[in-house]
Amino acid sequence: MTDTIEREITTPQGPARAHLHLPESPHAALILGHGAGGGVAAPDLVAATGTALALDVAVALVEQPYRVAGRRSPPPAPRLDASWTAVARDLASRELAGLPLVTGGRSSGARVACRTAAATGAVGVLCLAFPLQPAARAGATPRPSRLPELEAVAVPVLIIQGERDPFGMPEAAPGRTVVRIAGDHSLKADIAAQRQAVAAWLAELLGT
Repeated sequence: MTDTIEREITTPQGPARAHLHLPESPHAALILGHGAGGGVAAPDLVAATGTALALDVAVALVEQPYRVAGRRSPPPAPRLDASWTAVARDLASRELAGLPLVTGGRSSGARVACRTAAATGAVGVLCLAFPLQPAARAGATPRPSRLPELEAVAVPVLIIQGERDPFGMPEAAPGRTVVRIAGDHSLKADIAAQRQAVAAWLAELLGT
């Protein structure tokens, strides 16, 4: 039996919204964020949610304040990070109190989770379609890789990346597992492979 709760959480950037899925006796929690212009109903987020719940891991799908306000364009990274950290701390003091926290998200949400892993006390970070290399604008100097955001994470990281992702393919490293699956940045092509990778990593991370 899983309880589903939706509530708004105050952040420095305005209200965020958490969609909570709470098993009867969870032993850990997974907090997931959306991509820059998308929402929490993205197929890979839905798949990760179902996989975690099957392992008795509570899940919180978080809508950033700009999306709650109806905007599609995200604010600068420091504002995203501040909102995310506020939400994680609120959840950790209430519905998810006492549970080991795994954080993550898809695309931009994965970057936020990496940058705030220490601040949120995450025991692991799940990255769905991490946007490693920003697309270069015509005639502009290529923007720097986001690899430093991954390298700064001090806890285990799982990256699930489509083989044809135009944002590139991160390399595995100590503490960083990279699973290549069919498809592109949307991760829609092989949901079964994504579920398998998430389940195996969570089970190992949490010792279940």
